[in-house]
Amino acid sequence: MTAPVLADALGPRARRRVRIASFVAAGVLVVVVYVAFRRLSDKGQLEWAKWEPLTQWSVLKFLLLGLGVTVKTAAAGMAIALVLGAGLALMRLSRTAPVRWFATAWVELFRGFPLLLLIFFIFFALPKYGVTMTPFRALVLGLALYNGAMLGEIFRAGILSLDRGQSEAAYAIGLTYWQAMFLVIVPQAARRMLPAIISQMVTLLKDTSLGFIIAYEELLRRGRETGEFFANPLQTLVFVALVYIAVNFTLSRIAQTLEARQRRRYGASSVAHAGAEDLAVVSAAVEV
Repeated sequence: MTAPVLADALGPRARRRVRIASFVAAGVLVVVVYVAFRRLSDKGQLEWAKWEPLTQWSVLKFLLLGLGVTVKTAAAGMAIALVLGAGLALMRLSRTAPVRWFATAWVELFRGFPLLLLIFFIFFALPKYGVTMTPFRALVLGLALYNGAMLGEIFRAGILSLDRGQSEAAYAIGLTYWQAMFLVIVPQAARRMLPAIISQMVTLLKDTSLGFIIAYEELLRRGRETGEFFANPLQTLVFVALVYIAVNFTLSRIAQTLEARQRRRYGASSVAHAGAEDLAVVSAAVEV
């Protein structure tokens, strides 16, 4: 069976137009880059004296400590978001209507809540009601609430994407609803959703840069402080951007590798094959 054709192949004239458009776009890009570098050079922004502080170990150590804070914050936020997201997904799939309604309202609220405003609210409003809130706690809580709602939808989509026969087969061997969910359904959904979860981790890591607005000493804020101290904000922010790009690129590559491995391992008969393995193991355990 051949795969369906989603679009007609380009003809000779269309391919020629695409090539011309590509050359024009490349030419415009080269001109823009040249003009930008020329202006930076005229302003003295490309002089070595502006970049030299970034080669000093004391400066690099200061920035790397900020990177460590960023990673720590992202790890804490992601750990809470994973637990929250899994709970919300199961609640949205609950057979009890009020539980589903509550989870749906929670997800829609925090998915639609601007993250910057959420962090502001947590940091400045909650202390007025007697809740002690440090910049670290405010940032982690904001990231966890926002990304937990996102992960809840990812988990729910992963569970719903499985063939209904998986749950029916689990019930057939005597498992209850929750046993089937935790022993058969969730493990398969987790395998499927792992690349999407890592992609959400990349988003969360980038969102930690919002901590600078509440004076949290993460990488971006330390970069701004370094730029102000040495009067080279452009150079320092370029360095910080490269660090973010390197970390996020690494995580993205991990996600792509896992996704490719999933396709190779569970490609054509993905759910059926993986589900059969899980059901066989669970069935043996139940019989014992």
